[in-house]
Amino acid sequence: MPRSGADVLRGDKKLNLLWQDTAVSKDDRSQAKGQKAVCLWFTGLSGAGKTTIANLLDQTLHASGQHTFVLDGDRCRTGLCNDLNFSDAGRAENVRRIAEVAKLMVDAGLIVIVSLISPLIAHREIARNIFEDGEFLEVFVNTPLAVCEKRDAKGLYKKARQGIIPEFTGVSSPYEPPVDAEIELDGRAHPDQLITAIRLKLEELGTMEGPFG
Repeated sequence: MPRSGADVLRGDKKLNLLWQDTAVSKDDRSQAKGQKAVCLWFTGLSGAGKTTIANLLDQTLHASGQHTFVLDGDRCRTGLCNDLNFSDAGRAENVRRIAEVAKLMVDAGLIVIVSLISPLIAHREIARNIFEDGEFLEVFVNTPLAVCEKRDAKGLYKKARQGIIPEFTGVSSPYEPPVDAEIELDGRAHPDQLITAIRLKLEELGTMEGPFG
């Protein structure tokens, strides 16, 4: 639900905060960039191909003149969220912080590409609810666990199986696949094919017109 000028309540402490609309609107910024601002939220298991696809999409859109930015889970964990653990509460806060940053970028008129495991449906709903209708598109990179584990480029699954990494999604911590994602991709396909599939779906949804706007 869009924020208003009402006081913001955080726990039992009332913070007299007022949401201040800027003189230049989100629509103004989007129109100046010739695009519709949106957040593409990539979710899937570790090794599903989220970051590879997100970066390729970023390159493709940038080459066509779109204004984009990628928020990657690992990069955010090293800075913005480096104080958080991997408990359910830590993961929920990780999702919330990244979604808040992505929302600010959408307000700036950007196409924001988030690559984040975000394993629980409830956590992804937290992210979705930060945005206005039509601004948040969930992209499920649906890659079977066996394929992800076989790829294991970082050796994380091996460490998780050995018990070195606790609370690892897909092994010792659950992953809840989206029920009704706006875009679902077969993570076993070639990335170029998936970029084409994303483009066609964005055109179908009216987010972009023609080849990437």
